[in-house]
Amino acid sequence: MAGTIILLLILTGTAGVILADNLIKKIMALSILNSAVVILFVWAGSLSGDEAPILLAGVRDIVDPLPQAVMLTAIVIGICVTALALAFVLRIYDSWGTVSRRELESLRNKNDG
Repeated sequence: MAGTIILLLILTGTAGVILADNLIKKIMALSILNSAVVILFVWAGSLSGDEAPILLAGVRDIVDPLPQAVMLTAIVIGICVTALALAFVLRIYDSWGTVSRRELESLRNKNDG
């Protein structure tokens, strides 16, 4: 069940990045894709054991804590990438007056030709 939801999130994010015309929607889809990958890694890491990684007497089958630690870093990087992308889109909107990819391409072609 969890694998199906993760796959649905990955497909939703990928489709949004590829198909969306609006740059804000592309950034939202990229954020969904980032979250799906983080969830995938945390879920896959949880399959290796049954107990929290606290070394006490009698605890043998622990969950690997490394994927969770790496995913904390991935979350921070994802937030920074999202903030930077939104700043770029704000600058694009201030300069060109639109956030539509198609309109930006047509404006660029008018300026080149």
